[in-house]
Amino acid sequence: MIRVALNHKSIYEYDRAVEMNPHVVRLRPAPHCRTPINSYSLRVLPGKHFLNWQQDPHSNHLARLIFNGETTLFEVEVDLVAEMTVVNPFDFFLEPDAEMFPFQYEESLAKDLLPFLHVHPAGPELTALFESVDMTPTKTIDFIVDLNRRLQQIVSYVVRLEHGVQTPEETLELGSGSCRDSAWLMVQLLRRLGLAARFVSGYLIQLKPDVESLDGPSGATEDFTDLHAWAEVYLPGAGWIGLDPTSGLLAGEGHIPLACTPEPINAAPITGTIGECEVTFRHEMTVTRVHEDPRVTKPYTEAEWQRIEATGHEVDELLEQGDVRLTMGGEPTFVSIDDMDGDEWKTAAVGPNKRRLAGNLISRLRQRYAEGGLIHYGQGKWYPGEPLPRWALTCMWRTDGQPLWDNTALLADPDQDYGHTVEHAEQFSAALAKRLDVNPDHIAPAYEDAMYYVWKERRLAVNTEVHKADLEDKEERARLARVFGQGLTAKVGCVLPLVHQWWNAQPRWLSGQWPVRPEQMFLVPGDSPMGLRLPLDSLPVEGPGDYVSVPVVPFEPSKQLPDFEFFRQNYSARLNSQSTRARTRDHALQPVGPGGELADSGENPSEDNSPPEEQTPQNDNTRKEYESGIVRTAMCFEVRNGVLHVFMPPVDRLEDYLDLITAIEQTADELEMPVIIEGYLPPSDYRLQHVKVTPDPGVIEVNVQPAENWSELVSIASGIYEDARLSRLGTEKFDVDGTHTGTGGGNHVVMGALTPADSPFLRRPDLLRSLVAYWHNHPSLSYLFSGRFIGPTSQAPRVDEGRGDATYELQIAFEQIPEKGPCPPWLVDRVFRHLLVDLTGNTHRAEFCIDKLYSPDSATGRLGLVEFRAFEMPPHWQMSLTQQLLLRALVARFWEKPYQAKLMDWYRSIHDRWMLPHFIRQDFNDVIEETTKAGIPLDADWFAPHFEFRFPVIGEMEQMGISLELRTAVEPWYVLGEEPAGGATARYVDSSVQRLQVKARGMFDARHVITCNGRKVPLHPTGTAGEFVAGVRYRAWQPPNCLHPTIPVDEPLVFDVLDTWLGRSVGGCKYHVGHPGGRNPDDFPVNAYEAEGRRASRFFKMGHTGGATTIPDDEQNEVFPFTLDLRRNRVKV
Repeated sequence: MIRVALNHKSIYEYDRAVEMNPHVVRLRPAPHCRTPINSYSLRVLPGKHFLNWQQDPHSNHLARLIFNGETTLFEVEVDLVAEMTVVNPFDFFLEPDAEMFPFQYEESLAKDLLPFLHVHPAGPELTALFESVDMTPTKTIDFIVDLNRRLQQIVSYVVRLEHGVQTPEETLELGSGSCRDSAWLMVQLLRRLGLAARFVSGYLIQLKPDVESLDGPSGATEDFTDLHAWAEVYLPGAGWIGLDPTSGLLAGEGHIPLACTPEPINAAPITGTIGECEVTFRHEMTVTRVHEDPRVTKPYTEAEWQRIEATGHEVDELLEQGDVRLTMGGEPTFVSIDDMDGDEWKTAAVGPNKRRLAGNLISRLRQRYAEGGLIHYGQGKWYPGEPLPRWALTCMWRTDGQPLWDNTALLADPDQDYGHTVEHAEQFSAALAKRLDVNPDHIAPAYEDAMYYVWKERRLAVNTEVHKADLEDKEERARLARVFGQGLTAKVGCVLPLVHQWWNAQPRWLSGQWPVRPEQMFLVPGDSPMGLRLPLDSLPVEGPGDYVSVPVVPFEPSKQLPDFEFFRQNYSARLNSQSTRARTRDHALQPVGPGGELADSGENPSEDNSPPEEQTPQNDNTRKEYESGIVRTAMCFEVRNGVLHVFMPPVDRLEDYLDLITAIEQTADELEMPVIIEGYLPPSDYRLQHVKVTPDPGVIEVNVQPAENWSELVSIASGIYEDARLSRLGTEKFDVDGTHTGTGGGNHVVMGALTPADSPFLRRPDLLRSLVAYWHNHPSLSYLFSGRFIGPTSQAPRVDEGRGDATYELQIAFEQIPEKGPCPPWLVDRVFRHLLVDLTGNTHRAEFCIDKLYSPDSATGRLGLVEFRAFEMPPHWQMSLTQQLLLRALVARFWEKPYQAKLMDWYRSIHDRWMLPHFIRQDFNDVIEETTKAGIPLDADWFAPHFEFRFPVIGEMEQMGISLELRTAVEPWYVLGEEPAGGATARYVDSSVQRLQVKARGMFDARHVITCNGRKVPLHPTGTAGEFVAGVRYRAWQPPNCLHPTIPVDEPLVFDVLDTWLGRSVGGCKYHVGHPGGRNPDDFPVNAYEAEGRRASRFFKMGHTGGATTIPDDEQNEVFPFTLDLRRNRVKV
């Protein structure tokens, strides 16, 4: 919420002392003003006057002034404080008879509206405008919006200092006018259309937006206020609706009406007469922000952010002094800002627009972070139940500043058709083979499996064409159409078997023939790139002479990478050498010779240059020869959608990957043929950075590169947020009821080091022990930054949420961790692997994920990384950085002094006391205080934006000196039992139960009690005199799949302040789960303003229970003493 102070001075200076007759001032907000006015002041000079507050027939406030004596100065000063609470101008109800225009007012209503239906004589311009209005029946709201926009387009706004209002005819003839001229034109046009309308004079307040708009003007460049004029139209059921033809918008919270009258003259701000004199007039208007709640669009002032920055650098110094060698990465997630309703932005992992938006984002990230980097289009995760694998876009670059791919123009755009064909693939593969100095005869064409597709076609109905086959599986339908469209016998692409013999004294690329059972190579049926559909099962079984992958161990030290020019010059020299020899060197893989090296690995090439087919004996020993020396990795060249895709083979070393990439770029440059790089990624190596964009259910996930220090963190976080916004991706979502949430995909933080051997969690396992123990003892760290889905079946459950004896077992595990000192790296994995899991034993779905710390499964699981998963996506990059600053501070703190406190057994209070924002904030303040005492100056106020975002205020009221605050609380959602759904098995999440916090202030005795729907709220003292807090758990909606499906919705929630002496309610408030008028929309809010309007419409500072009231008894809940659960002890009817 933003409060502003508006100051308006109207100053009249006279050249002589004059007598002032009675004056009327219309500068007080009208009774129907929807913007809350907290205070109002009217000051008039000269001071000798009488002031009488009156109301005219239209309920406008009039200040009637009577002056004593003469004066040379007349000054009127208005000062008011307004709450700029968002008002949704479209949130109104229409009577059924008025939903479509044109309509007629009821006779009795039309009599009341007679002054607002009076029309003045019209000239030809106004008549022509009236006759041009389309009177075809249409929705009333659409009609007035279109009419308002049309007037804004045909009348140009000018500042006109002359007194009075132009006639509609003058305004139309000139094609321009001031705000009052456009307003009066709108009033007259509406009346001619049979709609009651009135002229409005008022204040207009426009605040500079926190974030500039991507679509058109962003609004005011600075906070602004001025006198303004607009029109109001009367719609049955809705009342008076403000229309501002100057801007073409409906009136919102920035429009503060002062006077609303049938004629403009009666809405003038100041009227009255004086004696004859010369007058100098001037006015001054200012608007000043006097209060701003922390908000996600502007979480910090510049001064606060400078303090945060300074602390970030201080923590860097502590980490450097301790030789921690910490790096931090993360996985922020984003959603579309244009499509709130699409399945791909709610539950689906992939969709029609995700791939396009992700491509835009990865291109921007390359420009920002990876000049000279390479964009790789690969295959991502493939979860059970998903018909196809997900895609993954990766931008990689060298950490030494050398380019990995030099010419951006040679990286093809996947959405552009370059006209490439299979012939281009053959040309490219042959040129690349020559550059690699391998035999191009080993290149083999690949085809679709004709027999399989003929079999599929035979199964179709006899009168059905392949392209129109109505198959249940849409992927299979598309696959059949594609294959038969390109032709069963058409080549799909080319395959070049390839391996790098890096362990030899002279490393080089080797190739060989691929013997498969058919004479031609048929791909495995599917939709993936051909490199993932190679018939590897048809190759001879592995023999003793086959190439065996020798991956580089992550813990082995790496040398500095060769310069980019080294790779380029290496291939240039090789091509020159080939041209001088004028003969082709065959590097077909031969049987292993003495010493374990390949038979042809000497300096002299094989003298027999005949094709491999001719060298293969056609006898019973064929299989035996094939078993010896088979290259089992290959490059593929495939044209899809008019673009050549080059499929990278798996390699053991980063140097081999860079060498091959350089050869591909040089070939693309030689042939002037842009390509797309896909296939395998290079092996994990700290000398190569990468950022990856992948799809996840409802979001796009970005795996960012690790940062070594605070400055890099700031650069990465701010840059990714900005590039995502420019790619039309946002960081927040809104529920149908207006609830503000994150993306739902999380913002996981990954901590480790540049190399696995440097990981602070492997060098000092007590660091992980300290962090796990500290999170356990401070539940605020689990719930302040989490998403809405928390609890034992969530994606990041606390250790003690899953099993009753988890704390006991965790304490035993802690005893196995040695204090500071050397220890084997596998110890930390073995101790925590089976404790940091969810209920099913999944090691990934845990608050602390150690899958990539020192997993025994593979080298890619031994990277020394710990993932903190209980972090929701913050809407602002600065909020994300303060989270990471807290983590860095705790690492520095526990590196210096491990956390030794005994584990608390929270038992059931974890889902009772620790669900309430008050206790979470109290606990988090302890975290900040303890860390500050350890020498790291953190401030709890830096996390106020996180608190307001996670636990927004529902509403506040005050009565009899007692104030009530309702605030959203935490509620665990549980996964329900398995149920069949659409041929599969589904497990629904029960989100139908919600919880809010009630905080009462000013209750100093037992005279008053607080009730909710007639039941006593179990208030508990907070430690502050007169302050009490409790939770209320209620059924918010009633889906078919939920716990206790027979319990109805608790709608609305009525809170009363009961006076036990009087036996009645002395005040209260009401909170509606849905819209109180039944206007529950089916679509999501289009922006934060509409969402705020929906939230505000559900709370009322009135609605207490009337009449005499029986004081309810206390309800004892031994399991959850801090919570009133409205689902229990319900009165049965």
